[in-house]
Amino acid sequence: MPELHEQSTDSLLASLQAGDLASRTLTTACLARIDQLNSKLNAFISVDADAALAQADSVDTRRAAGEAIGMLQGLPVGIKDNMCQAGVATTCGSRMLNNYRPPYSAHVVERLNAEDGVIVGKLNMDEFAMGSSTETSASGATRNPWDTDHSPGGSSGGAAAAVAAGMVPLALGSDTGGSIRQPASFCGVVGMKPTYGRVSRFGLVAFASSLDQIGPFAKDVHGAALLLQAIAGHDTRDTTSVDSDVANYSVQHRQSLEGLRIGIVDEHYGEGLDDEVETAVRSGIARLESAGATVRSVKLSHAKYSVATYYLIAPSEASSNLARYDGIHYGHRTENFDSKNDGLLDLYRRSRGEGFGAEVKRRIMLGTYALSSGYYDAYYLKALKVRRRIREDFDKAFSDVDVIAGPVAPTAAFRIGEKMNDPLAMYLSDIYTIGANLAGIPGISVPCGLTSAGLPIGLQLQAPAFSETTLLQAAAMAETSGETIGACPVA
Repeated sequence: MPELHEQSTDSLLASLQAGDLASRTLTTACLARIDQLNSKLNAFISVDADAALAQADSVDTRRAAGEAIGMLQGLPVGIKDNMCQAGVATTCGSRMLNNYRPPYSAHVVERLNAEDGVIVGKLNMDEFAMGSSTETSASGATRNPWDTDHSPGGSSGGAAAAVAAGMVPLALGSDTGGSIRQPASFCGVVGMKPTYGRVSRFGLVAFASSLDQIGPFAKDVHGAALLLQAIAGHDTRDTTSVDSDVANYSVQHRQSLEGLRIGIVDEHYGEGLDDEVETAVRSGIARLESAGATVRSVKLSHAKYSVATYYLIAPSEASSNLARYDGIHYGHRTENFDSKNDGLLDLYRRSRGEGFGAEVKRRIMLGTYALSSGYYDAYYLKALKVRRRIREDFDKAFSDVDVIAGPVAPTAAFRIGEKMNDPLAMYLSDIYTIGANLAGIPGISVPCGLTSAGLPIGLQLQAPAFSETTLLQAAAMAETSGETIGACPVA
């Protein structure tokens, strides 16, 4: 019998539902795993063992009494530290919010509680979700459990590492330009960005409001489908939340997908793509073809502008969203302030200078410049127009295919520190994922192979807006037809 941290979502759910496994037992095992590994990986920023065990006991008591239990059945879940949880520190990986304890919970946290997910703690992330390596966190870098000298990706690196290492079977991350799919690829787990508006952003600390979306991490496609079903749905507190029925993803993703049409973007296989990544991705697509899918080329003519477009729109929105952190209303306030001799601007400048890290400052400055008088039309407005073209390219492609398949990132996990002094190289890590955020469509990363050094590689699938069922069916098809990458080797 495999250890609990090695078991599939199906196996854990079946044992919980049958009463053969108590939620407390599983939660205790996860907490022990965190105690064992977090000093090596730094995946969790905080853990509340007492609250988690109390929540698990509540599920076990109600199950024993014959009461109905939510769809998560007492499965432990970790949440990225940019999602508010009432009374629990929510730092966004930043010194700016080091002592912030929100008085309310995010919609997704409410949904986890309603569906009997056991929240064990908050997961590490790049500061304010700005990064691709989880190295910009004020809590220190997270390490990849496949090789601790390497990055787990970002900005949801803590979530990906925690699931890969068996600390929790499920986790929630956020994806603004690839921040779920890229770390999922680097850590050999399943990570999904839903359609923009499918999951409420209420209680998610904003980075770029028109791009951010919360989504699931899991060891397998079934876990991702189950967690998405638990958190998806309309929320009146988020004006961008779409009032659309939520499918039974946890069941429908298993249904046979006949005649799947896969689109391949030839430009994805050019300069900059690592040979081993290309080989693994092409092999993954070939296995789908062997399982009955048809493959054809599609064009995304404006994809080459995605990175430039994203790094105008996202920093511009970040500049606006992060203006609230001034050391007055809330957030870090400098102690280096003399009320007799210094002015209000000195307080603002020092508080923000101390509270924000270098990458956040860089993006605030980029965004402020792009929005400034005389440059708005030339940069931000033009970027919005190109964004529309990118969306139109996807719409046209999806008139001929059901999903688009390709790489998640140009390389497998890079070494920690390798790209920190080269922001452009770091930004290019998201070259294949950014388009889905700009277009608002769903995307998923499914493991498809290993490099010769034993690092995971992910296959990215993208689908039309609100086609999560098709996307999950295709991902399940890729999972069952694919070669297993084996267990994560972390001790």
